[in-house]
Amino acid sequence: MLELKNISFKVDEEGQDKEIIRDISLTVPDDKLVVITGPNGGGKSTLARIIAGIEKPDSGKILLDGEDITGSSITDRAKRGIAFAFQQPVRFKGIQVFDLIKLATGKNITAADACDYLSAVGLCARDYIDREVNSSLSGGELKRIEIATVLARASRVSIFDEPEAGIDLWSFQNLIGVFQKMRRDIKNSSILIISHQERILNIADEIVVIKDGVVAKKGEKDEILPGLTGTSSAVPECKKGAAEAIGDEAC
Repeated sequence: MLELKNISFKVDEEGQDKEIIRDISLTVPDDKLVVITGPNGGGKSTLARIIAGIEKPDSGKILLDGEDITGSSITDRAKRGIAFAFQQPVRFKGIQVFDLIKLATGKNITAADACDYLSAVGLCARDYIDREVNSSLSGGELKRIEIATVLARASRVSIFDEPEAGIDLWSFQNLIGVFQKMRRDIKNSSILIISHQERILNIADEIVVIKDGVVAKKGEKDEILPGLTGTSSAVPECKKGAAEAIGDEAC
């Protein structure tokens, strides 16, 4: 179980401190899929980066299975089972897709095993297994390969920052199935997704709304989602509605 206790984070903006996260406490239980949503600039992605160890909080604690990991490095957190998928995936010049997936598993897997992970994210394995993870791949292809590596790791906590960004509609629909499979098949683990997408909100066990650096609402999906969707329609690129609950900047 992942626990955040009284996390705060600020940045220097023109010589003045600007609070991005303010005293957030949050629990991500095992075997649950939790979605964090809210207006742009509210602190969602910053919170995800703090959990992954990319940013350090100014105050508060982060606990994984009761152990304080607040001061742990990104590498140590990865070893303890925290995986992070960036909104804009990193390119690795000189490394092939197969090698990247093999590194993610931490085992000496076969090419056939790696192909299974690529197929799970909607990529034709024979077209990608020997490709280099460089500028020859599109942003959408990189995003799906990165998600495949997170899937391969089977981590204790898997964090996805706006996984729908830059991928086509078919891939997005397939991605929903990947998240559902992860929740079903990887025991004693949890999934944390930063997203505005209604279809991702619909598969959540719990939803957390962050606005202006604080938790505005949190609870089970059936309790929170109706107040976000209202009667407004949604389009694939953007969740419309919920202006009152999560702000007009949600789109």
